[in-house]
Amino acid sequence: MAPRTCILLTGAAGFIGSKVAELLLADGHSVVGVDNLNDAYDPRLKHWRLAQLQGKPDLTFQHLDICDRAELQKLFHTRFVEQGAGFEAVINLAARAGVRQSVENPWVYFETNVVGTLNLLELCRQFGVKKFVLASTSSLYGAHNPQPFHEEANTDRPLSPYAASKKAAEGLCYTYHFLHGLDITLPRYFTVYGPAGRPDMSLFRFVQWISEQRPVTVYGDGQQSRDFTYVDDIARGTVAALKPLGYEVINLGSDEPVVLSEAIHLVEELVGKQANIVYKPRDPADVMATWADIHKAERLLGWRPTYSFRQGVAQLVHWYQENRDWAREIITS
Repeated sequence: MAPRTCILLTGAAGFIGSKVAELLLADGHSVVGVDNLNDAYDPRLKHWRLAQLQGKPDLTFQHLDICDRAELQKLFHTRFVEQGAGFEAVINLAARAGVRQSVENPWVYFETNVVGTLNLLELCRQFGVKKFVLASTSSLYGAHNPQPFHEEANTDRPLSPYAASKKAAEGLCYTYHFLHGLDITLPRYFTVYGPAGRPDMSLFRFVQWISEQRPVTVYGDGQQSRDFTYVDDIARGTVAALKPLGYEVINLGSDEPVVLSEAIHLVEELVGKQANIVYKPRDPADVMATWADIHKAERLLGWRPTYSFRQGVAQLVHWYQENRDWAREIITS
């Protein structure tokens, strides 16, 4: 993308969104960030991330829900018609994420992930925004695909409402590309972690629980593996996905899966305390393993992850220790 363009970034106070905003601003773009600051997880994290961005001259923030079509319409009308300076691209990172929570309340996942995406796609069509980036997920690959997961793999068997909602959103994106010529890139994220991350994700929990000597809940036997990917690498790949590609689905992962029990041992080492592990039955919505084939990201985006797992976890532990006075109170259950 050319410098000094304006990007609409949804989910700007989110874990990945706040880092994407930081990179866009550093690249010379102006950013209109929107977020509804919901309480899907402890909102103190969202407010902390937003505080790191506020005051930057090229960032405008609006408290807005992408499910509210009327308010989104007002935003686009104001920018394109009243101000005469619209968006060069939309990056939609606003989402309800999390496998287990989606089983409990699937409706809110479809409202945000499907209806919210549809609202944005339709406004892009109406106002002539040609580039759209939608965050997708490795959860689409389910349990039946061979590893490493390739973008051409069959994703017709989602194991959770969350995965099903992202499958539906991907389908809408292709429809708008086919019918209306939108240039759309769908990065599929693999288990993102890092400082100020989501507290429902395993690594944030492990660092907090081990640091505070709380019981460490493990679902299953701990032998499941995840393609943990550091947030800075994910954000960099997301910004790279702004380039014109037509319609592409692209994995963003580390290509180095880590067994959960080994991740716990590393956190123990870096924190300097031993985990008190409590094993519980594995959730049927959780897959045993994820592993990204990232050749397409290398070929189309020139992207490879730069952080090793040890480096990334060390950064998370360092952030937690620096913010422990309030991070210890973050709700992780």
